[in-house]
Order: sequence, then C-alpha cells, then structure tokens
Amino acid sequence: MNPVLLTRDGGVATITLNRPDQGNAIDMDLARALDAAARDCAGDPAVRCVVLAGNGRLFCAGGDIASFAAAGDRAGAFLHELASALHEAVLVLARMDKPLLTLVHGPAAGAGLSLALLGDVVLAGEAAHFTAAYSGIGLTPDGGMSWLLPRVAGLRVAQEMILTNRRVGAEEAARLGLVTRVVPDADLAAEGQAMAVRLAAAPVRALGAARALLLDSSTRDLAAHLAVEADSIAAAGSGAEGREGVAAFLERRRPDFTRAS
Repeated sequence: MNPVLLTRDGGVATITLNRPDQGNAIDMDLARALDAAARDCAGDPAVRCVVLAGNGRLFCAGGDIASFAAAGDRAGAFLHELASALHEAVLVLARMDKPLLTLVHGPAAGAGLSLALLGDVVLAGEAAHFTAAYSGIGLTPDGGMSWLLPRVAGLRVAQEMILTNRRVGAEEAARLGLVTRVVPDADLAAEGQAMAVRLAAAPVRALGAARALLLDSSTRDLAAHLAVEADSIAAAGSGAEGREGVAAFLERRRPDFTRAS
C-alpha cells in the first residue's frame, strides 16, 4: 500500500498519510513518499493549494517506534536518516509558494504534531488532540516542532508540552494558537474542502510571498525586514495578480486571480 496518497481536484492537491493500521506512523518509506508528494505539488503550477490529511482514526502517531527498535545498535544513525528524510518534506511544504492547509482528526503526536503545526491554516475536528510525545520515549523533537511550537503558541506552552508531555485537546489547542479553528468531526472534510477552494481562488503567488516573509521574519532585524517587504510588495504590484486585484477593486468587481496567475 502506498504510504502517501496524492490526489488533485482542480487547483487543490491533497496529500494523505496512508498507513491507517499503524496510525500513519512515519517510517522511512512514508517520509520519502511525503517528500516526493510535496515536491510534486510545489513544482506543479496548476496546484494552487495543498491539503495535508491523514487516513484512518489518527492524523499521525509520529515516528514508527517499531522501526526505531528494529534498528538495534544503529538506532542513532537510523533516527538521523529518518529525521533528515522527513525534514526534506517539511522544508518543501514550508517554503513552497502556495498555501498549506492541514486537517487534523484524532491524535497528532510527535512528528504528527509537527506536521499539523506546519499548516498556514489548521482545521481540527473536535476529537483531535495534540501531544509532543518525545519525552515519553526518551527522545527529543524533530519535524520542526521545537521551532514551530514556540512561534505559534509561545515558549512557555512549548516548554510544558515538550518537557511534560501534556496532552492538549482541540478546544484548548485553538485557544493556545496551535490550530486555526475547531469544527465538528462530521464537518471536517466539508469545511476543509471549502477552505481549500477559498485558498486556491486567492492570489496564490502573493500568498506564497507572504509565507516567505512570515517564515523569515524572526531571522532579520526590523530595518532589514522592511527592505524585504518593500521588494516583495513591489514585485507583487508589478505582477499579474497585483494588476488584477487593483483593477478589480477600481472596477468594483470580484478579482479573478486564477486567470491572473
């Protein structure tokens, strides 16, 4: 069975983690397949929004612990290889010039939490819950968790979740900023589809540039970042999306960014 499924519907591409019997736990095959799917989406100009979801009862249980044990004396080297393969996918999903929507149903633990946090918009079902999980098995975070979690929820929340392994339910996750919105479990797929269509109709190149600005904002001082913002808005304004947006505003009509892109 393919550990990752990639489907397309118009401008929306959906990447589905597909090891349901293993809770979509990340082994080497899944990490490499996720990277391949992410690169496929990132490089396809017809894809305007990427959705990341999980198949089965869990969004993602994190790493495949059985494979850690099977590595035996090579556990350290194996974990480095696995984390590095996963991180290739994380970087592609984080830096692609199109928005990422994550749909979280059920548990998201370990690297599954990292993948959930990666979305620009994160919709969670009411039954979703979030656990760092690493300290429970004597390991440290990967998948970008120690970078993402302090940025979306603050250092104190990140410290508690990672060091004490406290589980956070869906409603609390929304209050803490881990997720964008909580929806009834039965409505998650429909709400996700509606949001994906909305994002795909947006000025995707501008959204991609905004993603880059946000991602790099903590690495520059204010003066340097203002300079990059000026370059970015100038490029957007001279592009087809900017011209269409301004023209539509002045003509009092709805912009068609799909045509402009």
